Amino acid sequence: MSLPKTHEQLEREKQIVAQAALGWVRTGMTVGLGTGTTARYFIGFLGEQVHRGTLQVTAVASSRDSEEAARQAGLTLTEPRRGLRLDVTIDGADEIAPDLSLIKGGGGALLREKVLAQAARYFLVIGDSSKRVQRLGAFPLPVEVIPFAAPWVLDRLQSLGAPDPAVRMERPGEPYLTDQRNYIIDCHFGVIENPAALGARLKEIPGVVEHGLFLPGAIPDRAEAALVCTGVDIMVLRPGVPAAGLSYLQD
Repeated sequence: MSLPKTHEQLEREKQIVAQAALGWVRTGMTVGLGTGTTARYFIGFLGEQVHRGTLQVTAVASSRDSEEAARQAGLTLTEPRRGLRLDVTIDGADEIAPDLSLIKGGGGALLREKVLAQAARYFLVIGDSSKRVQRLGAFPLPVEVIPFAAPWVLDRLQSLGAPDPAVRMERPGEPYLTDQRNYIIDCHFGVIENPAALGARLKEIPGVVEHGLFLPGAIPDRAEAALVCTGVDIMVLRPGVPAAGLSYLQD
């Protein structure tokens, strides 16, 4: 049994996989930028390429934090508009299952992240080795709700099998607010046997804005591929396809 990796080892894996994701970006693209530590590394590396003149891109950020990181990196940002189709959205995840079902939203930006995933022709997920799981559910599932509905939503979430759903707090007595000024409720469902069924039940609850399950299906909030770094090796995961090393796929 391998020892748990240190924070420094996981951060290095995030950097390696974020740099590898540059291989999915071409000059002239409009790129959706995710939120979180791995996405922030990608934003920084993308900015370096733009500064060197090797890439010219336009970007849309999924959060105020990522927008600020993109500006600091020297990226050109554009606002959502009708008819805009992102060429690729590149984002991290909190859990990545073999079929590329995901839990996202640990950073609180799940709504805008899902919007950018659906607005993109291609959705690429990047993560360190700790994000790869056999089944979703060890990481608490975030659910974004309007504040007015939060007490009733908490009751409904408990009835669905989350024993102690909790409003995420910024600090004691002060709920965390998303960029849309909504609450996040974190739910410990345990192993999620049927993510699609749970996602459908969550969307039926009045007051729920969005949930952090990103799932394969007809509506493309699913990932077309995921890059996962273990040590210095990067595996490319695609639904229904055996995992393969990045160098092999690029040959």
